[in-house]
Amino acid sequence: MAHVHHRESVPAVDLHDGETIHHVAKRVLVGAEQGAENFVMRQFTLGENGATPYHSHPWEHEVFVLNGRGKIVTEEGELPLTPGDAAFVAPDEVHRFMTVGSEPLEFLCIVPTEGEG
Repeated sequence: MAHVHHRESVPAVDLHDGETIHHVAKRVLVGAEQGAENFVMRQFTLGENGATPYHSHPWEHEVFVLNGRGKIVTEEGELPLTPGDAAFVAPDEVHRFMTVGSEPLEFLCIVPTEGEG
């Protein structure tokens, strides 16, 4: 069954822990609650000096940048992110996302359901 809702109807969860996660909020836009069995669409917002943890996982994910500037940091270096960019992170690739500048970085991130556990 099709389902439509606005992102503002989904509460943002503040993930900031002050250690490995800095100024990150997440909204699960499409997931189990909407009946999705295979994939989860999340929206992340990284504030000024925002950063996700440097981590890896056994699933791939796809990212689409909505607003702001940022970068993906990997063991092989840094890749810039700007609005309209699409990015792929391979399974088991160590990575983190970071904001560049003072404007929040907003992106969609699609993962298999096991990635939202």
